[in-house]
Amino acid sequence: MCRDTESASGKLIHVYCDHFGFSEKPFTITPNPHFVFLSRIHREAFARLLYGVDSHAGFITLTGEVGTGKTTMLRTLLTQLDPDKYTSALIFNPCMSGEQLLSCICREFGIAAGERNRTGYLDSLYRFLIEQNSTGRTVVLVIDEAQNLEPDVLEQVRMISNLETERDKLVQIILAGQPELDDLLRRHDLRQLNQRITVRCRLAPMELDDTTHYINHRLRISGSRIPDIFSAAAIKRIYRFSHGTPRLINVACEQALVMAWTRETLSVSRSIAAEVIAELQPVDERKGLFSRMYRRLFAGK
Repeated sequence: MCRDTESASGKLIHVYCDHFGFSEKPFTITPNPHFVFLSRIHREAFARLLYGVDSHAGFITLTGEVGTGKTTMLRTLLTQLDPDKYTSALIFNPCMSGEQLLSCICREFGIAAGERNRTGYLDSLYRFLIEQNSTGRTVVLVIDEAQNLEPDVLEQVRMISNLETERDKLVQIILAGQPELDDLLRRHDLRQLNQRITVRCRLAPMELDDTTHYINHRLRISGSRIPDIFSAAAIKRIYRFSHGTPRLINVACEQALVMAWTRETLSVSRSIAAEVIAELQPVDERKGLFSRMYRRLFAGK
């Protein structure tokens, strides 16, 4: 039975989930490791992330277009790290100064800085890293949406990576962001940082086969036992719309299920998928679609 609230909208969600036998909505766009699906491309990137962390590579980057699953992958990675061997922190909103970033890092690691300034934060962080290293623990710092960092803040991140022993890096830093992060790192004034990145992971949209497996995986995790809720033709239509981008797949699938529910059917046909996608298309694209349809219908008349 679907988790719900006492509100009217909650009751509607409950009825919607009950219609398909869901224990929870299968296609929310909130990053949730519970629903993680590793396509071929995602498995390769995930393996490289794990390798980078386990081998103490120091600097790792994860890049991908909007909606390709970067944040979900990062949260999955952090949940799979053994808390007895790893200490980790995730910085999600890096739009801040270098000093603010240091303060945020210390707060996420539970470090009480002696002085609330750049030097105080770095000194406290260094002592923390040395302590963690002495107990055999690996410290992992993940900065998401890193393409939004200013160059001087990225330089501060590089300074953190300088905190090391003669034999090992004291902190493993994962910079994750959109492809603009790669452009940012190619700046001449950031060449020292760029040269330190030894593991680079890239996420790309899924192929049709993985899109099919992805949709069925999320339906199964949500508790539905109804076979073939989405027809093969519907999935193809959703794939063409989304180009294999997980977030767009989720949006289209959620709306298609809602439409199927309102029509009291347990399946999503190609026509339902097409109708939903027509509504999801930007207005200018819809106009182009209608214009092409008009010309095709009345060609030669």
